[in-house]
Formats: sequence, structure tokens, C-alpha cells
Amino acid sequence: MTVFDYQILENSNKNLKKNQYLLTEENFSSVKFSHVLNLYNNQYREVKITSDSSFENISKGQYISFVVNEVLSFSCELGSSTIFLYRDKKATDSLIYYWLYHTFFPILLTFENRYYFLHAGAVEIDFKPVLFVANSFGGKSTLTDFFMKKGHAMISDDKVASYEKDEQIFSVPSYPYHRPYRKMEDLGLFVENFVTESKVINCIFNLEKSDPNSDIIISEIFGIEKFKVLRYSTDIDLPIHRELRFKALANIANKVQIYNITIPWDLDRLKEVYQTIIKFIKGR
Repeated sequence: MTVFDYQILENSNKNLKKNQYLLTEENFSSVKFSHVLNLYNNQYREVKITSDSSFENISKGQYISFVVNEVLSFSCELGSSTIFLYRDKKATDSLIYYWLYHTFFPILLTFENRYYFLHAGAVEIDFKPVLFVANSFGGKSTLTDFFMKKGHAMISDDKVASYEKDEQIFSVPSYPYHRPYRKMEDLGLFVENFVTESKVINCIFNLEKSDPNSDIIISEIFGIEKFKVLRYSTDIDLPIHRELRFKALANIANKVQIYNITIPWDLDRLKEVYQTIIKFIKGR
């Protein structure tokens, strides 16, 4: 499976190439994981990240372990290409892949400072990445799903990895699964119409709930308001790489146009919202 532009192989004896990780089962018990970060609001599971060194100064060679109580743990030496899986008593294959693709691997890439992750839905419009961010239950998943049903290729329905190159901000495809419903610990439905390469982000829409009868208004935002939208939409929010992550966030704010769009809270008007966005993108 290719996840965030990296191929994850399982129990392979081949020499790993660039952008490949090996997932292998082993009880990684030789390292003393004495530093702990507890994570909350994770599918009603007790989840934590542990390390053999302080989280204040992340460095190559440091070990981290992602632990879902009674389910599994993933362990990895930063800078290496091997992920060690330990199955606990409640582990199933579906839970392993959910926690690996959806949560652990983005955390690992954040620890290694490869990407900045935004909590967003993302599709292509005229082959250009467009992101949707919103408050909780703000319509992000619903709008992403509507675009997909209209034939637009999916980039991600939840986590969008981003990076800077040549003074531009690129989005990275996540994995080809979509959850147009709310079901815990589930990868979702397989998506065939899925983007397979990183591209420069065209723009970001911040969805704002409005009265069912209100007008659909798109307005560009600037300055500190852009930063606030992006900060609220940060997905992997860990107390690590603070200076580097602040710089990455500021770069996105400086180099990507962000727009507020009012979303009438009426499913019957989704087509109108869709048409407004399409017309706006084609006119930019």
C-alpha cells in the first residue's frame, strides 16, 4: 500500500528503496520507553506515544512507540525504514491497518518532520488540489463526498499532508479510502478515482455554517485570520518541532490563498454550493 507517497511493505526480504517502509511483526522490548505523551479523543481507546528520549529535542536514532492499549503497538527508530508491529490481545487485521494508515504513519512522518498535516478533505478541480477545512461537524466530509460523486478525484477525505518546494506548497495524496459516514476505527470504502501524485495546492476553503436560506458567499481572508484557520485545522498537534512547525504553518499561510465560504445548512442546496465553487475556481 502506498500511503502519503511512501510504500509500506510487509515481511519483505528485499532491500528497501527510497520512499519504502517495512512493516514486520516483533515485540520491540529491548528499548526503555520512559517518556510518554498521552493522546486523547482517539476512538475511545487509551492511546499514547512513548520514547526513549525527550520529546523536546527529536533526533535521528531516537525510538518512538505508538501504543493502543490492548490492541497493538508500532515502534520505529527515527531515520530507519522498519516499523515493528506488536499485536496485543484485541488486535485484528482491520484495526492494524486503520491505526497504521490513519494515525501512526502520519505521526511518524510528523516526528521525522517530512510533512505538515491539515485536517481537511481534498479533491481535484480541473486537476488542481482544493482543500476543505471546517469546524467539527462543519460539512467538510459531506462536501468532499459530494464532489467525489460528481467525478472529482479524491486526494484525502481527512488528513492532507503538505510540504514546501520551490516556494510552493504541495498536497500529498493520503490513501485510497473514503468514509462518507461516521464509523469508528474503519478505513472506509475503497476509492478508484484517487490522485496518485503530489501537486501544488490551488486554494483552501474554510466552510462556515449559515442559515438554510442564506446566500453562498466566498471571501478571501488575509493576515492573522489565515493563520487562525490553519492552526485550528492542524491535524497532528504534538509538542514537537515547535519552531519548524510554526514556520511550516506560516509558509502555508503566506503562499496559499484561503477563502471563507458560507454553507447554507440545507442538503438540498449542496448542488448550489458545488456549482459556486466550480465557477469560482474556473474564474481564478
